[in-house]
Amino acid sequence: MMRFLRSSFVIARRDFSATVLSKAFIFFLLGPLFPLLLGGVFGTIGAKVASEAEQPVVAVIGTHADFQRLKAARDEMAQAMGDGAVVGVVGYAPEPDLARQQKRLLSSVKPPVRAVLSGGLDHPQIFGPSQDDPTFGQIRLLLSAARQEDFARSPNIGVTTVHGDNGSLAKDRAETALYGQMLLFFLTILLSGMVLSQLIEEKSNKIIEVIAAAIPIDAMFVGKLFAMLAASVLGIVVWISSGALLIQFMKTGGVQTLPPPAVGWPMFLALAVIYFGMNYLLLGAAFLTIGAQASTAREVQTLSMPVTFAQVLIFGFAAKSIGSPDSTQALGGAIFPLSSPMVMLARAAELPEIWPHVAAILWQAIWVALILRLGAKLFRKTVLKSGPRMPWWRFGRA
Repeated sequence: MMRFLRSSFVIARRDFSATVLSKAFIFFLLGPLFPLLLGGVFGTIGAKVASEAEQPVVAVIGTHADFQRLKAARDEMAQAMGDGAVVGVVGYAPEPDLARQQKRLLSSVKPPVRAVLSGGLDHPQIFGPSQDDPTFGQIRLLLSAARQEDFARSPNIGVTTVHGDNGSLAKDRAETALYGQMLLFFLTILLSGMVLSQLIEEKSNKIIEVIAAAIPIDAMFVGKLFAMLAASVLGIVVWISSGALLIQFMKTGGVQTLPPPAVGWPMFLALAVIYFGMNYLLLGAAFLTIGAQASTAREVQTLSMPVTFAQVLIFGFAAKSIGSPDSTQALGGAIFPLSSPMVMLARAAELPEIWPHVAAILWQAIWVALILRLGAKLFRKTVLKSGPRMPWWRFGRA
């Protein structure tokens, strides 16, 4: 056992030093900047398109008093439904040629007039939309509210605020579960793909036989996997530190906090760290087993696409558990080892029990050992062509 641990530590230290001290590690640390840059570019484009397509408005031709009552009714409706859900209103003084004024306003682009309302509150006339248009329905509601004498007087309604309501709290915790799963998926898909090419250098330099003769194959797999995990953790620490410094320098003060998870923030953050490690080890062990069968960098590139699609499918399967942590599908996702960390992290946000996480972590650790053991045996038979012949129902002939 001590020889196994020493061999694993030697491999881990060698691979960690080779990865961190290389020039390529700098580009690895800069990796998250590219999706952030793309997100900023596309966000700017979307904001420009949204600004050009301004909120449609209703041109109101009539007296100033009628317009003010209509605008007050519109503001009250916007307060209840949201400003973006209600059309805007703009007032215009009537002109001698009303028909020409209506056509000119309806063809206006700045602001984009969707309908023209004339005739005042007593004899309204709508020019533009049909009765099936949602704008027509909103104008009718605005007119009904504006024609009431006391529409602006809000009734006295007793309000009792209930903190921790089951319905709203469950919805808020589901939001925290979703963001936790997305962050775990993003970090894993960004970091675990490197494990596919871990054995390419040794196989291309023909030194894999020397390493296999000196240390057990299982120790080599464990050392390489934990070396990449340590390098990934180092990258995450650098990213978090850089983000914290950026927020400190910007002094925005407007960062929206997520709803508190069911187990509390300290326990949730601790479980998030543990589940990231388990998720990385599980997927990394599977990817190391798959990548060990590749002999060239081209084969690794060919394997990258199906591996990425598999990760997306696992994330989709795990996301189905959000909102129903005790359902059959959620329990199946917790039992399936590759999706278990993401499902259990979502469960920590929604349910306060701790003992299922202890069982899940032990279950995931068992599967990490099994996958590594399976990968080492498969590598020994198919690549090194060594060891006793195995039955066909296990691995088949090399």
